[in-house]
Amino acid sequence: MHKLLGRREECAILDNLAAAVHRGESRVLVLRGEAGVGKSTLLNYLCHQVTGGAGAGRGWRVTSAAGVEAETDLAYSGLHQLCSPLLNHLDELPAPQRDALATVFGLTTGPAPDRFLVGLATLTLMAQAAEKQPLACIIDDAQWLDKASAQLLAFVARRLLGERVALVCAARTSIGDGVLAGLPALEVRGLSEGDARRLLLDHVIGPIDAAVADQILAESRGNPLALLELPRTWSPDLAGRFRLPVGQPVANKIQNSYVRRLQLLPTDTQLLILAAAAEPLGDPALLRRAADVLGIDVKAAVPAVDAELVQMGVRVEFAHPLVRTAAYRAGDAADRRRVHRALAEATDAKADPDRRAWHLGCAAFGPDEEVASELEQSAGRAQARAGLAAAAAFLTRATELTPLPATRARRALAAAFANVQSGDFDEARIMASVVPDDSADKLQRAQADLVRAQLSFASSRGNDATLLMLDAARRLLPLDLNLARQTYLDAFSSAQFAARLNEGLSTVEVARAARSAPRRPEDEPTHGDLLLDALVELTDDYAAGVASGRLALTALRNKPGPTRENPRWLWQGCVLALELWDDDSADILSDRHLQLARQTGALTELPLALGSRTPILLFCGELETAASLAAESRSVHQAAGIAEAPYGALVLTAWRGQVRECQELVAATLGEARARGEGIGVAICEYARAVLYNSLGQYDEAFKAALSACADPTEMVAHNWGMPELIESAVRTGNTDLAELTLDRLTAKAQACRTDWALGIESRSRALLSNGEAAEREFAGALKHLGQAHVHGELARAHLLYGEWLRRENRRVDARRELTIAYDMFADMGMERFADRTRRELQMTGATARRPTADVVDQLTEQEALIARLARDGLSNPEIGTQLIISTRTVEWHLRKVFTKLGIASRRQLKDAFPHHGPSTPPSY
Repeated sequence: MHKLLGRREECAILDNLAAAVHRGESRVLVLRGEAGVGKSTLLNYLCHQVTGGAGAGRGWRVTSAAGVEAETDLAYSGLHQLCSPLLNHLDELPAPQRDALATVFGLTTGPAPDRFLVGLATLTLMAQAAEKQPLACIIDDAQWLDKASAQLLAFVARRLLGERVALVCAARTSIGDGVLAGLPALEVRGLSEGDARRLLLDHVIGPIDAAVADQILAESRGNPLALLELPRTWSPDLAGRFRLPVGQPVANKIQNSYVRRLQLLPTDTQLLILAAAAEPLGDPALLRRAADVLGIDVKAAVPAVDAELVQMGVRVEFAHPLVRTAAYRAGDAADRRRVHRALAEATDAKADPDRRAWHLGCAAFGPDEEVASELEQSAGRAQARAGLAAAAAFLTRATELTPLPATRARRALAAAFANVQSGDFDEARIMASVVPDDSADKLQRAQADLVRAQLSFASSRGNDATLLMLDAARRLLPLDLNLARQTYLDAFSSAQFAARLNEGLSTVEVARAARSAPRRPEDEPTHGDLLLDALVELTDDYAAGVASGRLALTALRNKPGPTRENPRWLWQGCVLALELWDDDSADILSDRHLQLARQTGALTELPLALGSRTPILLFCGELETAASLAAESRSVHQAAGIAEAPYGALVLTAWRGQVRECQELVAATLGEARARGEGIGVAICEYARAVLYNSLGQYDEAFKAALSACADPTEMVAHNWGMPELIESAVRTGNTDLAELTLDRLTAKAQACRTDWALGIESRSRALLSNGEAAEREFAGALKHLGQAHVHGELARAHLLYGEWLRRENRRVDARRELTIAYDMFADMGMERFADRTRRELQMTGATARRPTADVVDQLTEQEALIARLARDGLSNPEIGTQLIISTRTVEWHLRKVFTKLGIASRRQLKDAFPHHGPSTPPSY
């Protein structure tokens, strides 16, 4: 293992990785390449170096896992393999993390833990295990990891930094390209011709025909396993006439070679190896019990061990992942069912009922109601432990085994809805198709239509989804009034996304259609009922609808229980809160929605939750926290395959004043939004441009952008945001008539809802159109109202506009006071271009800003700045780690760098480095 033939560069990379971890850093690497190219050998090389090799590698702890094709749908099976050996550190975790991980591992029972909390618990577990010695986490065949484990490990990998942990995985190209995407990767290629020839000739017993050798070298393309494995199947008398099948992929050639070797083994050995291939935990005791059920002596494994195909020790291990794949695929269907049945019987029904049910599902020959029912029951337990993706997998298999058409359709619809929520859109379409178009059950047909509508909305927010939602609602109306009203509410949300690009189908038309489904007076209204009533009334008459809107928001805030069944109510409530300028409700509901989406693992809800939470944090001045959510949103969209524009990141770049980044995102997003028919995206792009150009003082450009942002008054929320930008830029460019018309619209809304946020924006905007005492009175009102709201970014802008007005009134001393407040707030929040504009105004008063805007921002990374602020506010390192979902050791690592960069020695000195101008603490996740 000291010198792998032709792998000098790869070995050097792994050696450097091990050295860096030994020094106290974390490293993540994904080896990518075709089957047999040497990824597993490189993983073995790393294991050897850190456990028995020379130098810095000695004294490591190694834990490993391997993806198994048969268990890709069994949630957290990969995590069980990797982290079970580390559970002796479980009690060292903070209680919420300990409980979350214990639930996932089946050690305790309880509600489904927050998936992000499980991620943080896994990260902390690894960090604790690495306290005394470096930890290597090795994962082979990552392309076969179950989705929950793959997503969690990607989450952990992005947060490893100073924990002395090496996370090294191998994934097969063409199958595992999407697994662990975006992480540092090393492409493992075939050997050079010279190294390939040397490897071939060194391992062939006896002479080999030169022409055959040349053909093997050409066909193998330097794949080491192909070079080693293919000659094993030759007969000496055929060596000279040996020919490889032309054009057959190398992976197939290698796998076929293993199949031929397995077929040479005794029948009992083949069956036992098949059972081992179907059982990923490598538990010898479980395999022994399964062998007893099969009527096989476990010693039947000896020929496979002698053939160097498997190893039997503390764990059952295959010589190469392709041996497991070959063994499982080579077994005929009857034998596969037989071994799964044996594994089910060998699995403790009380200790691990879900794995037992899964094996029973794999063992079923055809429809089997008893097994299907057991799988359906397991779906509930799986969702409690691992979320919607696990429940969807069990429900899907239960559907496949259900004999009665009506029950099969019911389970198919349940599986379809679960797959939509978990983000598996392809499987959801398949399950929806189980309900035939000519089904006698009209409700099931209507529900199938609803699944298709939800798929359209989840994968693309355009006009098509609104049409499908309305059609499904109409079909549901005579069959299930409550579901019909919920579907009308979803249609309303879809119409809000399509907005100005709706083709004759605006929110007004949706509201008109929804009136055909009035709720029954005797029924207790649900949150969804209250939301639908409020949105319909607001569409008809804003002022008249405010009372209904407040009633819905009060119910959502005070009675959160029902939202667990329908988390989208929280998002729809957040939209309603923003339309009513209710920053308190928007803050509470968006935070609650984000927590709930994470807890349930609902990938279709998470983008909505992140998308509503991010701008609220921006208005509150929490730009660093908003940035972390925008980054998270990008990874969620990639994982879920959701075509959604990066609206949070877009608005963030505008508020930060990142000119080039904002312009590039606007250009890309406008085209994507228009192509999808997502009109709200156009409005948000124009709003972002208006904010950016107002911050730069480029009012002509800001006016054009704001005018476009406000083009459609029926666009909820975005129109509210655009009006203040339009008024400010219109006043600065002399378009006072348009500014006054826009102020009238703004005033009508502000006076109807009368929140501090709305009244503060109204007063600030009115001040721009006023003179003398009237202007000063309005500015004072704006500062009073906005100071009582959470929107610190808008408050800082009020101080800036007031200071600019005071300077123009030649009241320089008063202007300096307001501008200094504004400058410090902008600098603290990271709104750089607004801070630059403020500094220029200060200079015109004869004053100088206390510190350059970018002093802190330029010295520290985003993560360092956020950690420094949290430490300044008194949070401990474990508390910071919990809030930012990183380990305590990483927090310490960042703070050491912060202290060095700022030239300080204690947390107390952070108060001087980061003056406090508003809440910096992000919400608890």
